[in-house]
Amino acid sequence: MAVRLAQKAVKAPDDQVRRAAVLAKADLTTGMVGEFPELQGLVGRRIAEAQGEHADVACAIEEHYAPRGPEDRCPQDPVSICVALAEKLDTLTGFFAIDEKPTGSKDPFALRRAALGVIRLIVENGLRLKLGDYLDASNGLLEFFADRLKVQQREKGMRHDLIDAVFSLGGEDDLVRLLARVSALDAFLKSDDGANLLAGYKRAANILKIEGKKDKTADWGTVDPALFDGLDEKTLFEKLGAAGKEAAKALELEDFAAAMRALASLRAPIDAFFDHVTVNADDPELRRNRLALLAQIRTAVDQVADFSKIEG
Repeated sequence: MAVRLAQKAVKAPDDQVRRAAVLAKADLTTGMVGEFPELQGLVGRRIAEAQGEHADVACAIEEHYAPRGPEDRCPQDPVSICVALAEKLDTLTGFFAIDEKPTGSKDPFALRRAALGVIRLIVENGLRLKLGDYLDASNGLLEFFADRLKVQQREKGMRHDLIDAVFSLGGEDDLVRLLARVSALDAFLKSDDGANLLAGYKRAANILKIEGKKDKTADWGTVDPALFDGLDEKTLFEKLGAAGKEAAKALELEDFAAAMRALASLRAPIDAFFDHVTVNADDPELRRNRLALLAQIRTAVDQVADFSKIEG
C-alpha cells in the first residue's frame, strides 16, 4: 500500500521501485553493517552497484532512510523518493495499527522523525497526494501528521493556529495545498482587511453561540430578503452571496490569494451591519432573520478556513 501511494505521487518506474524495495534492507544481514550500523544503506548501495543493479535502484537503497533529521538532505530522485516514502509510511502505519504510539517524551521507534521525514519528502518535492486516502483516520495517524506539521512549521515561524484553521476544514490532507492555503491565510490576516474580518467573524460567531444557547438551536433557517429593514442588511446579504461564489471558484482553482481577496470585500458591509443593525430585535422574525444572516457570514468565511480556530 505504501509503495503504491508513493508511486502514484512520484510516477517512478514500477520495476525500479519494486526492485529497490526488495533490496533496501538486504545489507542489514551483512557483518559489516552489524559491526558498523551507521553504514546501513551505503553498504547496500555498493553491493547493488557491484552486482549490476540500475543506478537509480542502488541510489534508492542508500537514500531510503533519508531524511534522517532536519539537517539531512531530502531525496530528489523519483525512485529514492518512492522507497523513502514507502519505508516511513509502512513504519508509521504498522506501529499505529498495533497502538504503539509515541507518548510524552518517549518515542522508542522514532515515529516522530519518520512523520517529519514524510512531510519533508512531500513538501520539498511538491508531491500532490491525499494522505487520508491511504491512512487509517480512526487510529489517530492523520492527527499525528497534523501535530508534526505544526511543529515543523512553527520552527519556520508559521502560527500553529492557522494550520489548525485549515486542517479543521476536513479532507484537507494534501500537504502542499494545505501549506499554500495557510500561507495565503497568514498574509491575509496581517492586512487590515483580514484583521477586521476576523474580528467581525468572531463577533458574529459569539452572538450565534449565545443566542443558540438561549433558543436551544443552531439552525436559524434561511435568510428572507423581504424582512430586511434597511440598506445595511441588503448590502451584506448581496455581498455575502457574491463573495461566497467568488471564493468557492478561487478555491477550486487553488488560487488561495484570490479567495482571501473575495473575503476582504466583506469587511465594510459586516462593519456597517454591526454599526447600524440591532441583531436582537423585538420582532422575533426580524431577530431570526438577522441571526440567519450572521450564520451566513460564518458559512462564507469557513469555506476558506475555520476562523474559530484562529487566535486573536
